[in-house]
Amino acid sequence: MTTLDHDALVAEMTAWRRDLHAHPEHGFEETRTAAFVAAKLREFGLSEVAEGIGGTGVVGTLTCGTGNRAIALRADMDALRITEQGDHAHRSRTPGVMHACGHDGHTAMLLGAAKMLAEQGGFDGTVRFVFQPAEEWGRGALAMLADGLLERFPFEEIFGLHNMPGLAIGQFQTRAGPIMSAEDNFEIALKGVGGHAARPQMGNEVLVAACALVTNLQTIVSRRLSPTDIGVVSVTELLTDGTRNALPGLARILGDARSFRPEISARIEEQMGIIAQGTALTYNVTAEMTYTREFVPLLNDEALVEEAFTAAREVFGNAAVATAREPMTGSEDFARFLEHVPGCFAFVGNGEASSPLHNPTYDFNDEGLIFGARFHAAIARQRLPAA
Repeated sequence: MTTLDHDALVAEMTAWRRDLHAHPEHGFEETRTAAFVAAKLREFGLSEVAEGIGGTGVVGTLTCGTGNRAIALRADMDALRITEQGDHAHRSRTPGVMHACGHDGHTAMLLGAAKMLAEQGGFDGTVRFVFQPAEEWGRGALAMLADGLLERFPFEEIFGLHNMPGLAIGQFQTRAGPIMSAEDNFEIALKGVGGHAARPQMGNEVLVAACALVTNLQTIVSRRLSPTDIGVVSVTELLTDGTRNALPGLARILGDARSFRPEISARIEEQMGIIAQGTALTYNVTAEMTYTREFVPLLNDEALVEEAFTAAREVFGNAAVATAREPMTGSEDFARFLEHVPGCFAFVGNGEASSPLHNPTYDFNDEGLIFGARFHAAIARQRLPAA
């Protein structure tokens, strides 16, 4: 393999990452980002670069040697509708949108790996570089799959990374089986008869019923699921058509639920419906519920987790590689790919002092870029060994 200038690559990745951070784009709007990615892949010498996959997705293909196996490496590109706080020079220039989850860093890391593999080789087969839109929506992977990702760019397994605030730079974690949860969304509409705040007996207002329902929903996890099952039910919004001196006749309760097994998701939905109808009956109002499943559980393949650990030890060192102690109740669109091919999703440190994900002060730590790029390259070489 040819020698790569480490310092030059770090400087390049840092410049890419900060440019992407300054120009964030929401899901399915990543036109500038996708063009940036495609241009870089062509600059690296990739002969096959496909754009517009699933809307704004990009897939680059790199083949080395004569091997007939293919694997995929994936990064997400979208930003969040959050107004950035902070004063660094590369802060968002797009009002109300920022890279608050580090997808700018994920994209830069995968571009770095593409450059490493294009210049150095060291593998025998095909690597697909999958740059996905709209991860935060839980819609981007589905869009790419529906656009023929697996048929047009076939691969046998897939790997992905996410930065982790609180985990030190140069640290790597993953685990076999469940590692990130499903996310379900719900909305319950309570309907009654509103009226004057001074004469509640003349109507059939819904605010008291809504408050009771918010409390009652908490019994799903505490009393209706087994203590050995992981579940979360969170009410995030309570909206009414009332005002200061008018009692509402309509209340909408919105939120989400998390779980790791389909039967637990089904149980939460069932019990939520029972509680909603029971509460509505108690307060002489009606309830209508909408329940949708936005993300599926992310289930890592056991054998590929071991492969990821082996590659990570080469990059991070033995002491910096660990099994994640427990699954996370956050969700990740990467799980949709794992419904079709086996794979492994892992976490790399963003620094112990990093702001949390989805926080207006968050910023990806550029010191972690080289670790992610080197891991992507290492797992490609390990899974597609050169003769």
